[in-house]
Amino acid sequence: MSQMPEINPIPSIQHNLVDYVREHGSFSVAYVRTMTDDFGSLSGADIADLAHYLCILHGRHPGVVDHAATKTADVSARKWLVHAMEAFSAERAFLTKLTVAAGPISGVGGSDQSNATVLAQRKALEMLSQSDRDGCALGASFALVLDWYAVRPLLENAAIKFGIEPRDQNMPTVDSTLQLSTALNENLGIERAVNFGADQILAQHRGLWQLLEARRRSRQAS
Repeated sequence: MSQMPEINPIPSIQHNLVDYVREHGSFSVAYVRTMTDDFGSLSGADIADLAHYLCILHGRHPGVVDHAATKTADVSARKWLVHAMEAFSAERAFLTKLTVAAGPISGVGGSDQSNATVLAQRKALEMLSQSDRDGCALGASFALVLDWYAVRPLLENAAIKFGIEPRDQNMPTVDSTLQLSTALNENLGIERAVNFGADQILAQHRGLWQLLEARRRSRQAS
């Protein structure tokens, strides 16, 4: 199972992007920790929600990383982006396969606006990743890749539940992502844009998990 590997901290950096993603990304949400620790407690409807809504958010092409590639001219950044684009192409196929296996999602009441909420999140991410602010789209891509290390084990568990062999993921490593973000942070303006883009991705992910937890609680209460 994939997990975010430990890395040796860089002494000159007081607080780096990897630390920030760990503290404010998916794994900071109680529901994600619950799913990670006890995936067997999830119902079929819970797992269908997981696959379906992640597919809405990140299963469409072009995605966050693809858009960022059109906004980035830095040579080292483009090499990282090409790697990330190839990895997410495979992840989209994996998400689609899981969504089909999970079947349709169930409603949680007549006033359920879950689909509309996640579609609005996807639109917000599209706008973010197409920002003309230098570094913004790249920061969003950094955070997405780093946070995927918290998301991926959930998808692997879902695959096992459906009798699907979990495919290996090939994301850029945490170290390579940190090194690139650190190099770009030598420019204060780009650093701020990178941080803004990263923060927005993490906020959308936290919102998604909170929505899925609310849907689960609604089903349990009915």
